[in-house]
Amino acid sequence: MPSLVDQGHHTDVVAQHIVLAASETEYFHELISAIKNAEIGGGGQHLLQSLGLYSIDRESEIESICSLYQQGFVSSVNQLQEVRDGSFTLMTDVLGLNSSIQSSIEALSQQKKALVDCRAVRQKINDADQALHNCLEVLRLANQVYDLLGKKIYYSALRALDELQNVHLLEVTQYRIADLIQKSVPATKKLVGDAVMADLNTWLFRIRETSQFLGEVSFYHTEQRRTRHKDRSEKIVPSTSFMLNSAVELVADEDEEFDILDNEDVQVDFTPLFECMHIHDALGQMESFKVDYAFTRRQQKELLMPASITLIDLDGASLSELLEGIAGFALIEKATMKKAPNLRSMVEIDELWETMCLTAITLISKALYEVANAELLLKIKGVLALFIQTMSSWGYPVGSLDAFLLTLFDKYAELLKRRFSDDFQEIVSTDDYMPMPIHKSDEYDKVVNVSWYTPEKSRDELRFPCVLPFSQMYPLCCIDIRNFLNQFYFFSDDHFRHPKVIDDALKSSLDELLCEKVCHSLVDRLSSQYLGQIVQILINLEHFEIACRELEQLLVSARSSASAGSAIALRASEEFRSSKKTAEKRIFELVNSKIDDLIGTAEYDWTASRLENEPSNYMQTLTRYLSNIMTTVLLGLPTEIKELIYFDALSHAATMILSVPLSPDIRSISRHGVAALAKDVQYLTEFVDTLGNPILKENLDELQQTVALMQADNSDEYYDVATRNKKYGRVDAVNGSILLEKYMNP
Repeated sequence: MPSLVDQGHHTDVVAQHIVLAASETEYFHELISAIKNAEIGGGGQHLLQSLGLYSIDRESEIESICSLYQQGFVSSVNQLQEVRDGSFTLMTDVLGLNSSIQSSIEALSQQKKALVDCRAVRQKINDADQALHNCLEVLRLANQVYDLLGKKIYYSALRALDELQNVHLLEVTQYRIADLIQKSVPATKKLVGDAVMADLNTWLFRIRETSQFLGEVSFYHTEQRRTRHKDRSEKIVPSTSFMLNSAVELVADEDEEFDILDNEDVQVDFTPLFECMHIHDALGQMESFKVDYAFTRRQQKELLMPASITLIDLDGASLSELLEGIAGFALIEKATMKKAPNLRSMVEIDELWETMCLTAITLISKALYEVANAELLLKIKGVLALFIQTMSSWGYPVGSLDAFLLTLFDKYAELLKRRFSDDFQEIVSTDDYMPMPIHKSDEYDKVVNVSWYTPEKSRDELRFPCVLPFSQMYPLCCIDIRNFLNQFYFFSDDHFRHPKVIDDALKSSLDELLCEKVCHSLVDRLSSQYLGQIVQILINLEHFEIACRELEQLLVSARSSASAGSAIALRASEEFRSSKKTAEKRIFELVNSKIDDLIGTAEYDWTASRLENEPSNYMQTLTRYLSNIMTTVLLGLPTEIKELIYFDALSHAATMILSVPLSPDIRSISRHGVAALAKDVQYLTEFVDTLGNPILKENLDELQQTVALMQADNSDEYYDVATRNKKYGRVDAVNGSILLEKYMNP
C-alpha cells in the first residue's frame, strides 16, 4: 500500500494538470479522469485539498502581484473602462452597421435566389434544347434512312440506321421517341432487305429475259471461233492436230478477246447482286439469302424449260431458243460463281446444269419422231454441237450431251438408209438393163468420174457416140454411194467424239444397202426370161464387185485414227461375187433351155432310105443362135465368162443331141439316119473350129466318137476293151451298146 506522502504528491500533480489544461474540453477530460481515479483509489479528499491549496496559492500570488502593480492596474482599469465605453459606442455603431448590412444581405439573398432560379430555368431550357436537338438529329437520321432507301442507296441507309441505333438513340433513351424508333429498327431493316431483294428480283427477271440473247451471242462467238480455227487448221500440215476448245486452240485464239457478258451487244451488270449480298451480309442473313437465291434460280430454270418443242419448224427456232436459253442461264451461273464464290457452289451449278441437260435431251427425244429428213436432223445435230462446244469452253461437263449425239446419229443413219434404200430401189426398178449409151465427151467424163470404172481404151481413142458395158443403174448407184458416204461423214463435222461409231455404222449400212437393195434386187430379176437382161445384170454385178473393192480402200483411207488398223472387207463383195455365179448359172439355164428348144425341133428320119446333103435346119439355127448371142447379147461379158458359157452350151448341146437317138421311142436307126446325124455333128464341129478355141472342141468328143462308132465297119471293136479305150474312150459303155443295137437292127 503506497504511503500518504506519495499519494499527496500524486494528487498535486493531477491538480496542476487540471488547472493547466489547454482547452475547456481537455480541462473537463482531466477533471473527470482525476475524479474517477480518486473515487476508485479513495483519494477524493486529498484531491479536494490539493485543489484548495492550489487555489489559495494562486490567490496569494495574485494578491502579491496586485500589491506590486496596483497603481498601474488602476490606470489600466481606467483605460480599460474608457476602452470599454469606446467599445460600447463602437459596438453600437457596429450593431447599426450590422443591421444595415443585414437589410442589404436580405435584398441580396432575394436577388441571389432569383438568380439561382433563373439559372435553373436556363439550365432546364438548355437541357430541353439539347434534348430537342438530339431528338431532331434522331428524326433527321430516321428520315435520312428512308431518303436513302428511296434513292436505292441501301448500304448507306443500313449504316445510317446502325449509327442511329448504336449512337444517337443512346442519347435520348429517356424519351419515348427513342423507344418508338428502337422498336421500328427491325421493321426498317426488313424494309431495307425487302427493297434490295425487290431490286434483285427485277435484275433476275431482266437476266432471265436476257438469257436467250446471251446464249445467242455466245453461239455466234463460238461460230466465229470455229471459222478462225478452220482457217488456222488449213494453214497447218496436220490439220487435225487439235480441236476446238483444246489447249492449243485456246492459246492460238487468245488474241481475240471477247467478253460474253460485256460487249457491244449485251452487258450484264452484277451490281444489284453484289449489293444484295452486301446488305444481307450486313444484316446477318447471308445463309437465308443463299437459300432464297438458289430457290429463285431453280424456279427460273423451271420457267426456262418449255413443256414441249418441235423440231420440224423451218428455221429451227424452237430448238435454238431452248438451247440458247439454257446456255445463257448456265453462263450467268458460271459467271456468278466466279464473281461471288461464296454465293454459288460448283455442286449446285453442276446439279442445275445436269438437270437442264436431261430435260433438254428428254424434250428433243420426244420430238424426234417428227423428223423424217436426214438433212433436218443434221441441222439439229449442228445446233447441238454448237451448244456443246460453247458450254465446254465454259468448263461445263457435256458427257450426257455427247452420249445423246449417238442417239441422233442412230436416227440419222436410219433416215439415210431409208432414203438411199428407196433411191437404190427406184434405180434398180427403173433401169432398162441395157449397155449405157454415151453421146458426148463431157457426158463420158461425168460418168467415169463418178463411177468406179477403168476404161479399156483411153479417152483419146474413143469415138462418140459410144456404149459403156454397164447399164445406167451402175453410175447412178455409184453417185448415191458417194453421196451416202459423204452424208454419213457430214455428221462428224464440227463436233462428234465417236468417229469409230460412224466408221462401223457406215460399213454396216453400206453393206446392208449394197446387199439388200442392190445385189438381192438384181438377183431377184434373174428370173427374167430375157437373156439380154440377165447378161446385163451379170455385167453390172461384175462392176459392183469392182466398186466394192474400191470402196474398201476408200473406207480405209476415210476412217478415223481411232478405227485405224486392219483392212476392211465388205460383205457385199462376197455377195456380188456369189450373185455373179448365180447370174452365170441363170445364163447357162436360158442358153441351155434355148438349145433344148432347138434340139427339140430336130426331125431325123432314122429309117431314111436316102442320104441328106444338107445339115438339119435345127443345127443351122443352133449354130446361128450361138454365134449371134456371142456377138450381140454376150458381147459385153468378159472373155473368160463368154468362153465358159460357150463351153457349157456346147457340152449341153452335145449331150442333148446324143440323147435324141438314145430316146426309147427310136427302136432302129438306118445307115442314112446315122449319116444325117454325122453331117450335123460335122457341121457343129466346123462351127466350133471357127471360134478359135481348141478347148471348146473337147465338148464334142463323146458325140463325135459315138457317131464314128455307129459308122464303123467293124462294130465288134467296141467290145474289145483295148480298142474301145483307144478309139472310143469318151463313149459311154451303156449308150454305145444301145446305139449299136439300134443300128444293127434296122
